[in-house]
Amino acid sequence: MLTIKRLSLEDARNLIAGGRAKAEDIGVPMCIAITDESGQLIAFERMDGGKVTSTIIAQDKAYTAAGAKRTTQSYSEASQPGKPAYGIHSAIGGRLLVVAGGIPVLIDGEVVGAVGFSSGSPAQDAECAQAGIDALLSQIPGR
Repeated sequence: MLTIKRLSLEDARNLIAGGRAKAEDIGVPMCIAITDESGQLIAFERMDGGKVTSTIIAQDKAYTAAGAKRTTQSYSEASQPGKPAYGIHSAIGGRLLVVAGGIPVLIDGEVVGAVGFSSGSPAQDAECAQAGIDALLSQIPGR
């Protein structure tokens, strides 16, 4: 029998709130997706003004980060022509994203879920995603 650690709905709401605060601070309305450790959606928010196309992109960034257990940004260089993961963006029905903004959530070295942000530049998306994770971790005793 397996024991699986995963984000709760409350955790997802805290991740969204932390990331949303950063998005408001930088003036970029975001689409925010939170998944469990297997990439299944727990919560989603499209801030007023978040791009319509970014609703799916944010979800796919979180899906990628959870399933691959790595940041979407880490695929960027490796997926360029001539590199070891070239063409990986077409894997799993095109859901695997190679643009910054998807980050796994790690607790005690285990991936318990992931965040995906989209609507800004890749750097802004990643900044907001990390802010959400930082907000969640700050609420966990001993962190």
